[in-house]
Amino acid sequence: MTTRARTSITPRESASRGRIDKRHAILDAAFTVFSRKGYSQACVNEIAAEAGVAKPTVYNHLDSKENLFRHAMTTAAEGAMARNLAAIERLRDADGDLRGPLEELGLRLLQCYSNDQSWALRRLLYAEVTQFPDLLDIVLGNGTNRLAEALADRFARLALTGRLRPADPAAAAEQFLALLTGPVDIRSRLGTRRMKETELRQVAGAAVATFLLAFSAEGSRSAVAQEI
Repeated sequence: MTTRARTSITPRESASRGRIDKRHAILDAAFTVFSRKGYSQACVNEIAAEAGVAKPTVYNHLDSKENLFRHAMTTAAEGAMARNLAAIERLRDADGDLRGPLEELGLRLLQCYSNDQSWALRRLLYAEVTQFPDLLDIVLGNGTNRLAEALADRFARLALTGRLRPADPAAAAEQFLALLTGPVDIRSRLGTRRMKETELRQVAGAAVATFLLAFSAEGSRSAVAQEI
C-alpha cells in the first residue's frame, strides 16, 4: 500500500508561516527606520507603517523598542555574515594559481562589506554602542570573529597543501581582511561615497598582491633563494 505525499498546508502551518513572515517584515522595517532616524529618533509607529502592520502587531512580536532594535541589528548582522561565509566557501575548490580565486574572494567580501545595509549596520553599532554594549559581541564578536575564523580555516588548509607558507592562519586572515577593508573605508569616506565594482576590483587586486608577497609558498621560496 502506497501513501500519497501530503501537499496541502494545514491552517496551523499557514498561520505559523504567516507569523514568521510578518516578524521578518517587522525586523526589516525596523532596521530601515533605525538606519534612517537612529535609535532615539525612531518610533514604533513609523516602523509599523514601514512594515505595513498595526502598531500592536509590532508589540505582539517584540515587546519593546529596545528588543526591536536588538533583534533588528542581530538579524542584519546574521544576514551579512551568511553572505560573507558563502563567499569564503568558494575558496574550498580553488585550483591552480591562488591569485585569481583570492581576488574573486576579495571582491565578494568587499561587495558585502560596502553594501548599504552593512554600512548602516556599522554606523548604528558605533552610534549606539554606549547604550547597547552587548551589540559589540553580537555584531563584531559573533560576526567579525566568525568571518576571520572561517577564513583562517581556509588558509590553514592551503598551508597544509603547500600553497601558502606555514604561518599563523588567524594572523593571515586578520591581515587579509585589513588589506581589503582599510582602503575601502578611506576611499568611500566611510560609506558616504559609492564605489564602483571596477574600483573594488582594484582594491581586491592590490590586497591580494600584498598578501601573497607575505604568505604565498612561492614568495617564501623566492625570498629564501634571494638571501642565499
